[in-house]
Amino acid sequence: MADKSQALDKMKRAADAAAGRIKADVVLKNAKYLDVFCAEVREGDIAICDGKIVGIGSYSGEEEYDFGGKIALPGLIDSHMHIESTQLSPEEFAALSVPHGTTVVIADPHEIVNVCGLAGADYIRRAAARTPLEVKLMLPSCVPATPFETSGAVLNSEDTARALRGDKFFGLGEMMNYPAVAAGDKEVLAKLLAAKLAGKPADGHAPVMSGRELNAYVVSGARTDHECATAEEAEEKVSRGMYVLLRQGSASHDIANLAPAVNDRNFRRFALCTDDRHADGLAAEGHIDHVLRTAVKSGIKGEIAAVMCTLNAAECYGLYGKGAIAPGYDADIALFDDLEHFNCSAVFKNGKLVAKDGKPLFKGRMALPAAVRNTVHVAPVSADSFTIKLKGTRARAIGLTPGTLVTRNVTVDVESRGGDVVLEGTDLLRLAVVERHFASGGMGLGLVQGYGLKGGAAATTISHDSHNIIVVGDDKEAMAAAVDELRRISGGMTLVHGGKTLSVPLDIAGLMSSAPYEKHVELSAALYKAAYEAGVNRGIEAFMTLSFLGLAVIPELRLTDKGLFDVNAFSFTSIDAE
Repeated sequence: MADKSQALDKMKRAADAAAGRIKADVVLKNAKYLDVFCAEVREGDIAICDGKIVGIGSYSGEEEYDFGGKIALPGLIDSHMHIESTQLSPEEFAALSVPHGTTVVIADPHEIVNVCGLAGADYIRRAAARTPLEVKLMLPSCVPATPFETSGAVLNSEDTARALRGDKFFGLGEMMNYPAVAAGDKEVLAKLLAAKLAGKPADGHAPVMSGRELNAYVVSGARTDHECATAEEAEEKVSRGMYVLLRQGSASHDIANLAPAVNDRNFRRFALCTDDRHADGLAAEGHIDHVLRTAVKSGIKGEIAAVMCTLNAAECYGLYGKGAIAPGYDADIALFDDLEHFNCSAVFKNGKLVAKDGKPLFKGRMALPAAVRNTVHVAPVSADSFTIKLKGTRARAIGLTPGTLVTRNVTVDVESRGGDVVLEGTDLLRLAVVERHFASGGMGLGLVQGYGLKGGAAATTISHDSHNIIVVGDDKEAMAAAVDELRRISGGMTLVHGGKTLSVPLDIAGLMSSAPYEKHVELSAALYKAAYEAGVNRGIEAFMTLSFLGLAVIPELRLTDKGLFDVNAFSFTSIDAE
């Protein structure tokens, strides 16, 4: 009864403030606001009580802010992202993203869960709770992403159903094993069924799916897709009832290609996301505000783009009370100069000012449990470990294309000498994925075309999604040294070139840094500068592109610790070609 009485008192207080009988707690004065229901900018004071918007019109409050004609938007929502991919702790990610207007993220922790199991998700949840950023945590659906790699943990359908019954997870994370869904694999379908029975959303991941295969994927319960490559693909998925998430991350720049799919009839079925975005990009360009600017430059009207990352996202995920500036909605509000440049000047979370002039007004206290530390366990390697023996003179290689995660399955002519490939004078490099969870000694070997590094090696413990060590180079001694360096620093990114080693430690599960974001960005900038000076193709994102070459669910050719994998055929293939 006490709870009901308190709720009734709060409701009466809200009604009194809305009617102007009492002062509101907080009033944002002289601000325009975006009516997301009509995609139109209007004027009026915004009155807030107990963290909720109670009215729009002419109001006075116990605390008032004069924003001089700036435009208020609902707090921005990133519809799909991985905090681990920022390479920052949740506390530091919040400190970077909230001042740019982000108040909610739909976060899939499948990177850290693939390394540390559900203890990794618990770490993300507890760390984020120490900040104003609201993190809706999705339960990873693919741990591992496929059975064709070695991960640090395994979650089967029974584990999935058990975890989704509680309130720790908001929904089911992106179902990347889309071929198995389309093929009717019962173990995979059981995970989607678990989300459906729990009444929770399920994210999709369905590159190049269309026709009957797409129908099979959608009917199984996947609600969203962020992997569209063309406007035609996006239009088909919208027509099948999916929400298409327009992605602008560090390695994937999809909005320019997909913007033509958006029109006045279908824009309510699109949302915005970053998926994977590094700390340096966040610091230099922003978060969802950067995606908004990109959308406008790509021809999407600012009002429409803003609806995508507010109301559309909230409705897609059932975030009731979020996504709009209207009576009864949460007072998550971001103030912008205009709807073209989207420069954020202030952010409110539940009616409290949490960021101003690009700076956070909060500081999350960091704590690192043992479960996410000291996670790199590698069997000894030597230069000979990276020897590649071919049966003939033709080989399959992973071909890189700037601006996309999709690779090409290319056939190249390769000479051999003394039982090893000869790469001098070619645009080919050695590529290896080294198992790092159990020190098993497992290693996959391959070739990559278009990376560009010469005279050394680059390596990282970020290798989606199982996060084994991935190393590329044309110097086998340097490749071995790079692996040893990652073991020494408990994970990270490293470049061995010209007799020097430059590294960025990622001491949280080999994925994230416990350092302040300023320090991490500084170290990363130095590493990237050195990588490009060492010849890495400036058209690619040096280490993020490298980290995706082990992801065996994005076409066409990938490498795991178990070997070369043809994603289109969804089976292993030989490096030897006809």
